Amino acid sequence: MYQKQMAAIFDPRRFSLIEASTKSGKTHGCLCWLIEQALLGGGIDDKGVQKNYSWIAPVSQQSEMAFTRMVAYLPQGTFMAVRSSPKRIILLNGAVIWFKSGDKPNSLYGDDIYAAVIDEASRFKEEAWQAIRSTLTYTKGPCRIIGNVKGRRNWFYALARRAESGNEIDLGYHRMTAYDAVTAGVLTDEEIAGAKRHMPEAAFRELYLAEPSDDGGNPFGLNNIAQCVGAMSTERPIVWGWDLGKSVNYTVGIGLDDMGIVSRFVRIPLQQPWWIIKRTIMRETDGVDAFVDSTGVGDPIVDELQHEAGSWFQGYKFTPHSKQQLMEGLQMAIQERAITIPDRDEGMPVDHPGHIRHELETFEYQYAPGGRVTYSAPEGYYDDCVCSLALAVACKTTNRSLSVWDRL
Repeated sequence: MYQKQMAAIFDPRRFSLIEASTKSGKTHGCLCWLIEQALLGGGIDDKGVQKNYSWIAPVSQQSEMAFTRMVAYLPQGTFMAVRSSPKRIILLNGAVIWFKSGDKPNSLYGDDIYAAVIDEASRFKEEAWQAIRSTLTYTKGPCRIIGNVKGRRNWFYALARRAESGNEIDLGYHRMTAYDAVTAGVLTDEEIAGAKRHMPEAAFRELYLAEPSDDGGNPFGLNNIAQCVGAMSTERPIVWGWDLGKSVNYTVGIGLDDMGIVSRFVRIPLQQPWWIIKRTIMRETDGVDAFVDSTGVGDPIVDELQHEAGSWFQGYKFTPHSKQQLMEGLQMAIQERAITIPDRDEGMPVDHPGHIRHELETFEYQYAPGGRVTYSAPEGYYDDCVCSLALAVACKTTNRSLSVWDRL
């Protein structure tokens, strides 16, 4: 490990919070740290019970990657067994290193933990952090809390600021940037320069400089969203966007009037049969041009709508490329204030957040390998309203006779 990496991960304080750039060595170092904790901390407590150590990530796929790497790191003769369901490694001294996800916080309560690593903490549920913290209480176990920064509206950012202040003796704070990794020979200047050319500045600063943006990876901009809030129109929609769902996601329809103002919002409850969903779409659309999600099961639904109701229904199949184009169109509409969204849902209490605005504000973009941009709601949230609004915008932009839309 390089010096700054060692100082952050092997900080003598009980809790070390590490805001770090991508590929700066935080995961590698913390795997080594957790192995050392389990080997030196002993495997059996004073009651003859095996000691538990944990690596916890936001979702199971991320904890599985850490599990696979640790198995590869450990030389033969240092462990007795590897179990894949649930994922754990049993060392020769009896210590058990568990690999878990934080998507269901209640499942994390229970056994005492003697040391833990929380990975991708900026995307980790606060309730899961509270559960992990409680399991460290009896053992007074140490914890490493690591991750890329992701905006300022999460518990990791808040706790990191407390640690950075230096006012709490058990909290350590460290920042590792891509340039630290370049100095140590882990990354190259050329790679960082290429990433800077290919990325928006805010995304680059978060991922490579560990500097959180105000919008936290939101592609639209929170201030831009707020400027698009207004009264719902009473005019008849001239276009619709429909995002289909049944069991896991909602079917949502959004209609826009000729000024780009939301004039109809329909959110069909979960578990409705397709015939009811299809009948609702036909009744609400009522002969108006509509873009309809034709991904997966949506393809035959669009065929049936076109067959039974008319050619004004047009399918839109979501692929990584087509979704990126769709979201960039919505991003432009929001930045140009060419659309207006309601602050709350019609008929709901004044203090009830509107689904459209809430989903726009929580929506995220991330950079995948190869420079591809992925757009989605965070784990545990919905993006049905965002997708239906983007489809309505795309449908409306195809009508160039509307001068208010020409600026798009």
